[in-house]
Amino acid sequence: MTEKQEKILEAALQLFAEQGYAATSTSKVAKVAGVSEGLIFRHFKNKEGLLEAIFETVAERTKAIFADIVLSTDPEEVISKALEMPFMIDPGEYRVWRLTYAMKWQVQNYSREKVEPLKLAVKNAFDKLGYENPDAESELILMQLDGAATAILLHEPDNKMEILKCLKAKYNL
Repeated sequence: MTEKQEKILEAALQLFAEQGYAATSTSKVAKVAGVSEGLIFRHFKNKEGLLEAIFETVAERTKAIFADIVLSTDPEEVISKALEMPFMIDPGEYRVWRLTYAMKWQVQNYSREKVEPLKLAVKNAFDKLGYENPDAESELILMQLDGAATAILLHEPDNKMEILKCLKAKYNL
């Protein structure tokens, strides 16, 4: 990706996160990025193309995070790493994750397929540990992750590591 493309995506990310997707025009993105609007169209076709490029970046990050969990063989480690995910988000990346969460609602871009490998790994971990209902437990973990990520990204609690400790204690981890 060229430096200008990165500037365009960074500007789009900033504006989408601050002003919302619907309120952000490609001309605003071009102005903030310091490029012509035509350059946006050349590289990304349209505003939807910008959003898709941002989501592709997030998808790659997510795959890397999931891979570490999915490839773990110890069931307790799988659950522990899954629970840690939202608590380990680098504050420098909050903006991209805030946008991702906001966009789930703004453009109804929430695909269960993206989290299916994680859900399966967590379900298998609960199964190996002899939990009565591994499917429900794995769904509960996904709900907890979603809620924790939302709270961390919106409120940035000072005691997030204490919260993680409490959450792990509930699963004897």
